[in-house]
Amino acid sequence: MNLPIITVVAGPTGSGKTTWICQQIRNTTSHENIIYFSPGTGKVPIDQTRIAAEFPKVKVFSDGQEIEFLSELATAGNAYIEIGFYLELSAIQTILDNLPYQAVAVLPANLPDSEYHTWARKIIIGAEINATIIPTQMWRVPSNGQVIDEDSLKEFWYEITYGAYGVVNRAKGIFDVADGRSLYADFVAGIPTTDFLELDLPRHLAGRPQRFSGIEVLGKNLDESAMRQTLADCYLTDAAIAQYQEQVTQILLEEGSE
Repeated sequence: MNLPIITVVAGPTGSGKTTWICQQIRNTTSHENIIYFSPGTGKVPIDQTRIAAEFPKVKVFSDGQEIEFLSELATAGNAYIEIGFYLELSAIQTILDNLPYQAVAVLPANLPDSEYHTWARKIIIGAEINATIIPTQMWRVPSNGQVIDEDSLKEFWYEITYGAYGVVNRAKGIFDVADGRSLYADFVAGIPTTDFLELDLPRHLAGRPQRFSGIEVLGKNLDESAMRQTLADCYLTDAAIAQYQEQVTQILLEEGSE
């Protein structure tokens, strides 16, 4: 078969791997022949969901779709595979069954010689994180079908990023909020914080959303039970969801009639 340009991107957590891939996709004339795969994310495909929302024509694959991904290689123009820090670099050989690829490492400038330097054919200078601090704990929770009060979410996110539940190196998540929007949250220790990003998805204003939402937190000495309970406390009841959705729908109707 005619092989696409297969680019495998690796690097420490928070270095900017997904951001770099998004930049490459934006610089490509057509997105129709681009595919993306990030193995090892399980039931919390945050990066996949973000890319699918930003680039609707890109075909995105998650765990369990390896066969589908490989079959798409026959017609793809460009293929991107993102390797999280929690996977061995050698895992790509098994995934691609020894197909050729170009290895790109996204690294902070202050990182000394590492396995990434030996592995990569191209090194991109990414975010200035402290890559010598490696997370020892990962907390992942899907929240599909849940709707969150936005003010409560902001308070919960503040607590996570300021150490209320342990030392956090990296946190990211996608959340459905009461007014029907899907918000992307992103935190990297040592990097200036950013506001929540609204994903380019239709507002969901009819019951509980049937799309992905979830959170991933990486760090040390994380109080997972406390985080789980606080997140659950942010979830809205069916009655509250219906009330919010009715109010937002009425506002949108009034705005549309003006």
